[in-house]
Amino acid sequence: MNPIPGNAPLLTDERSLLLAYVAQQRDGLRNAAFGLTDEQARRVPTAGQLSIGGLIKHVAHTERGWIDMVEQRPTSSTQDVYVDSFALGADDSLADVLAGLDAVAAETERVIGAIDDLGQAVPVPKGVPWYPQDIEAWSVRWVLLHLVEEIARHAGHADIVRESIDGATMYELMAAAEGWPATDWLTPWEPTSTAAGA
Repeated sequence: MNPIPGNAPLLTDERSLLLAYVAQQRDGLRNAAFGLTDEQARRVPTAGQLSIGGLIKHVAHTERGWIDMVEQRPTSSTQDVYVDSFALGADDSLADVLAGLDAVAAETERVIGAIDDLGQAVPVPKGVPWYPQDIEAWSVRWVLLHLVEEIARHAGHADIVRESIDGATMYELMAAAEGWPATDWLTPWEPTSTAAGA
């Protein structure tokens, strides 16, 4: 267990620390999904169109896209693929999208571990409306910091969606996922017959 539960570990190496913060945010998504069925992971219980399964699928898609950009690999992503990445489809399972998130995490670790300089330029794609046209390149460091921000935003979405499904909140889910003992301060989440059948 991390010596400071819920936080990135105490590291001094910049590369390891940035990767740890990316991993911490992924863990937030994973914890939000803890104990859910596929049907619950597809639910869209808030005013928006977000589901926990869809958020996990989208984050994996987005992180893969940024690492493809770092590696200067061609991407086959289209608007339809992007839109589809927000939904846990009928043929998707929660286990599948979590495995996809793990695969992307391993790829990110491999790619970033092989880069000598986090200041290495990452060319900004041209002709994409949401990328700045007046900047030629980001750095690998910038991309990692952006991934922290991007994944954290969606982990927060997942927290809200999860609480709307069964009332479970982040700390009790983290405690359950990590096997913490119950204390006067915190009781780990446990499924109820209502939540399981809801």
